[in-house]
Amino acid sequence: MRIIESAICRLGETEELGRSPVVSVQSIVSHLSENHVQSAVSRLSESQDLIADGSSTFCLPMVRGQHPDLKSISPVTMLELLNGHLDHTIDSYKVIDCRYPYEFAGGHIKGAENRYTHESILELLTSQSPPKVGGKRKILVFHCEFSSERAPKLCRFLRQKDREQNKEHYPALNYPEVYILHGGYKAFYEHQKDMCDPIGYKPMLHSDHSADLRHFRIKSKSWTAGEKRRYALKTLRF
Repeated sequence: MRIIESAICRLGETEELGRSPVVSVQSIVSHLSENHVQSAVSRLSESQDLIADGSSTFCLPMVRGQHPDLKSISPVTMLELLNGHLDHTIDSYKVIDCRYPYEFAGGHIKGAENRYTHESILELLTSQSPPKVGGKRKILVFHCEFSSERAPKLCRFLRQKDREQNKEHYPALNYPEVYILHGGYKAFYEHQKDMCDPIGYKPMLHSDHSADLRHFRIKSKSWTAGEKRRYALKTLRF
């Protein structure tokens, strides 16, 4: 609203000077947009405590993880989230399990979604509208077996595509608050088996699933040009 009011005031000044109001408005909007983006970039780069749209600080307690560019939470915090102890802050959350299907079937965090391909991650963006400003948080928690490779890669992929989808409204995002589960499923399973369904832990390198490992590893990397085009067409509908 302040930006619009400022633009109107400046428009009135240009009309008094006999300038073209259309050109002036375009110039004003362009200038304001650049200033807005520059301000947002500066704000985000100066503070590591702000979520990715710069609207507020992270609401979950964090631990030092393996990846400095990503925010990590402990299995204890994950359990508090599952038990509803953070409902006063969190409106909704999704646990994104990036392990392969045979790992997931062998035991996973209750309520988790198995998403290990680029396409399945993009479905999060095409099915979710941006969160309301000032409302409760909508967060994602990514993990894989150890949260050392697969989950961080897909988490970064989500952020990249989220930025692309919302490039006209920077720094707005569909999912500005995203976390990694420190230690992955293995650490959580060792901490709280009762919150796993079924109660079990099947490692990626299980001897019974060598063929599955090769199959799903290839599938998880098959982000093709055709799939990129299909994603682009979907986002045009929003």
